[in-house]
Amino acid sequence: MANVAVIGSQWGDEGKGKIVDWLSERADVVVRFQGGHNAGHTLVIGNKTYKLSLLPSGLVRGKLSVIGNGVVVDPWALLKEIETLRGQGVEVTPKILAVAENAALILPLHSKLDVLREEARGAGKIGTTGRGIGPAYEDKVARRAIRVCDLFDPAALDAKVEGLLLHHNALLRGMGAEEIDGAELLAQLREIAPKVIPYVKTVWQILNDARKRGDRILFEGAQGSMLDVDHGTYPYVTSSNTVAGQAATGSGMGVGAVGYVLGITKAYTTRVGSGPFPSELHDEIGQTLGERGREFGTVTGRKRRCGWFDAALVRQSAKVGGINGIALTKLDVLDGFKELKICVGYDIEGKRFDYLPSATHLQAAAKPIYEAIEGWSESTKGARSWAQLPATAIKYIRRIEELIEVPVALLSTSPERDDTILVTDPFAD
Repeated sequence: MANVAVIGSQWGDEGKGKIVDWLSERADVVVRFQGGHNAGHTLVIGNKTYKLSLLPSGLVRGKLSVIGNGVVVDPWALLKEIETLRGQGVEVTPKILAVAENAALILPLHSKLDVLREEARGAGKIGTTGRGIGPAYEDKVARRAIRVCDLFDPAALDAKVEGLLLHHNALLRGMGAEEIDGAELLAQLREIAPKVIPYVKTVWQILNDARKRGDRILFEGAQGSMLDVDHGTYPYVTSSNTVAGQAATGSGMGVGAVGYVLGITKAYTTRVGSGPFPSELHDEIGQTLGERGREFGTVTGRKRRCGWFDAALVRQSAKVGGINGIALTKLDVLDGFKELKICVGYDIEGKRFDYLPSATHLQAAAKPIYEAIEGWSESTKGARSWAQLPATAIKYIRRIEELIEVPVALLSTSPERDDTILVTDPFAD
């Protein structure tokens, strides 16, 4: 059986939570491999709604759940989320949750710096969640991060914190902000360490053993391909690699561990925060999409920007991310539109592009080139077979497949888990 990596093919918020939950029933292990508690996955199971940020979605199903080394971990947020799940009746123990010992920590100073820098940018702000993700990744790359395994060595922690604050307090002084008290930070780390340590494991060994046993491993991505720090709409991106290649690096598994790449793709397009969005709608249609789709961020509650489906963007994500098939979500939001539009390319300074170029000024100048397609009046909400879909809805899906050059593997027609049409089983060989 193939292992599966689930990634977003747009700017995040594509509905990964439901699809990961749907797939986790078929998986033995679920792995988070990048990002932090800036991710937001909503699971609707029966009459309960679970909102996860840092924890793998498999926990709700009692699956072995792993937070890989590619994730930056806020230990306070981790424990809070564990307690929230327990309050909803979900058992979370060290037997089913493993946190990589070599993952970098997010500290209170990171979120403080994150917010200060966003405020300083003014109109040029990136649109971060303010949760310290970027500054934590910066420390990791600069080799000054406090890692999870450092919590086991209180004696060495003093020197590590001192070295970290040598950098950060200089930054804070330069911004006219209050410096971080090293003694207070050390006290916070020593207080939380014994609560986190039981979950800390050598993750790469656990996953290697699981692979030897033939376990099916589901890699759960956060954000979306166009927020990738290398391949996204830089600098309006997250601070990690969000494409499927990171599943191997961010978990400690070899590159051959990822078999099938499933790109979660919304039937229209949304984006949270700043940055280019060629197919964005500022009219009544955009407002309708937002209202019908309940487009508000799981983590931040921010209203999402909405627009027509951008086939050029998703095709680009598919090529860069090695996407084998897509899970098309929220098709029902398009019910009732007489006409739909699909962005098939861009007019940039009078020249046609079939991809979104990397240069910031070209991205900002991109104007959508649309193809119109007939809509449908019938409801697709809750459909569980192709036979229940209007012919024009199927035509829309088939046109998307042609334009993005990737087939639809799953189709989601509501937030309910079972309102899913399976075309190709990603776990099949």
